Amino acid sequence: MKFVIQRVHHASVTVNEKVIGQIGKGFLVLIGVSNDDTKETADKLVKKLVGLRIFEDENGKTNLSLADVDGSLLLVSQFTLYANCKKGYRPSFIEAGAPDMANEMYEYIISECKKTIPVVERGEFGADMKVELLNDGPFTIVLDSRDL
Repeated sequence: MKFVIQRVHHASVTVNEKVIGQIGKGFLVLIGVSNDDTKETADKLVKKLVGLRIFEDENGKTNLSLADVDGSLLLVSQFTLYANCKKGYRPSFIEAGAPDMANEMYEYIISECKKTIPVVERGEFGADMKVELLNDGPFTIVLDSRDL
């Protein structure tokens, strides 16, 4: 499982020219699921995500978490995080999770995040989404379950 976490001033997701999810200060998280991922994998990444202290405190140090700054989450599924570009120029997505399983994991991640973060917005699994954001920093972190 991979999370690409971007600290944002604001972010939104649009499907068919309609905004379906938007947040102010918080994290935009792009979520990739592989066939090997489990709820235990998701639990580990969600715990790390909601505990990340990457907002600045009064001294300009990155010491504050989402909860400390009343931040929100915008969670967006993105199977292309598992693109394999080793051969040729056309990416292979064979490492991405099967759609039914990946969607189940995505829904699980959303429900787990809602247990600790009051505002959790989302994209639409499998849809053609337009994602807009104002990255704060820029500050982007990649969490890969293979590295945790």
